[in-house]
Amino acid sequence: MKRAITLKPPRKISAKNIDRNNPPWLENMLGSPRYRRGRGPQRTPTKVSTTIRLDRDVLDFFRALGAGYQSRINDTLRKAIRRKLTSDAGGRRLR
Repeated sequence: MKRAITLKPPRKISAKNIDRNNPPWLENMLGSPRYRRGRGPQRTPTKVSTTIRLDRDVLDFFRALGAGYQSRINDTLRKAIRRKLTSDAGGRRLR
């Protein structure tokens, strides 16, 4: 959902109270409104959002290592896949 960011309209100021060194903002001074959005789509979507059930002790281990535990789980799974592919290739390394 996009929301326009705009300022409140300026209060009516009498001519005798206008400070010439600091004039009130006018809509034409601000330009068109900018839209605030969330993170937005990834430039090159490479990951897929999914749900996976893990044992509590496995999840606790990775979380205890600090921020980025989901990336570490992903790296560990990737290494397991590579080991499996390497062992199936008769010792040859596949890329």
